Amino acid sequence: MSLETPAAPAAPLPVLETEQDILARAKQATARRKRNIWLLRLAIVVVWLGSWELTATYWIDPFFYSKPSKIWERLVEWFSTGTDFGSIWYQILVTVEEAAIGFVIGAIAGVVFGVILGRSSYLAQVLAPFIKAANALPRIVLAALFVIWFGLGLSSKVATVVVLVFFAVFFNAFTGAREVDRNLIDNARILGATRGQVLKSIVLPSATSWILSSLHVAFGFALIGAVVGEYTGAKAGMGFLIANAQGTFDTAGVYAGMLIITVVALLAEWGISTLEGRLLRWRPPSASEAAIKAV
Repeated sequence: MSLETPAAPAAPLPVLETEQDILARAKQATARRKRNIWLLRLAIVVVWLGSWELTATYWIDPFFYSKPSKIWERLVEWFSTGTDFGSIWYQILVTVEEAAIGFVIGAIAGVVFGVILGRSSYLAQVLAPFIKAANALPRIVLAALFVIWFGLGLSSKVATVVVLVFFAVFFNAFTGAREVDRNLIDNARILGATRGQVLKSIVLPSATSWILSSLHVAFGFALIGAVVGEYTGAKAGMGFLIANAQGTFDTAGVYAGMLIITVVALLAEWGISTLEGRLLRWRPPSASEAAIKAV
């Protein structure tokens, strides 16, 4: 009688991941990455503010450099009891109004002139030296001239903002109009499209990404123009508040004003990014944009 060796148990079959498992793991990795990024950002802020507070307490004079606790006290004072010149919300509203009006005017003018000159090489060659000369002017210094021309009210601040925003948008719109695929335009004209139809259906959609990318920088310039105009001469606004704090050696007030302006700029950046996402839904995101969106 022969003894037979028992057969080895069959190896278990590998369990294949389903599409849902892969997506779930990818979502978990993305969530983990976002959490780590925000924790790192928070750690940087905490270390920075903590080191500033300790340095201003033991090594440097807080009269000149202030410290986070003093800045926080000034912010609480402004938002609870107001400033020496009225409600802090009124000061913010004045600056935002000046920046928004100038931003809209400057952006529209920049888009119009940029697209027109981008599609007309003849006009671009004629006006090129004048545009370069105007762009070389120290536009911030024009704020003082605008105060002389238009006074201390809204007009002088809006003029400063318009000048700053116009060139930021103009050059992007100009480049975007120039970068349109020439073959696409030729094919549209062969099919009988008019200049207006080509501009509306091909040039503007192609230049949209260029224009929208310039708006992120342009609104920052708008806030700078409004604050600089108020700093030069105004009756209200965050620039006026910062200038008054500087005149009274209130370092904490200067930092508090800067912090409020920064928050306003970040909110505006979020709004522009949301608008850009809605207008460019038709375009597939690039790898860099996908990475930024994941953050």
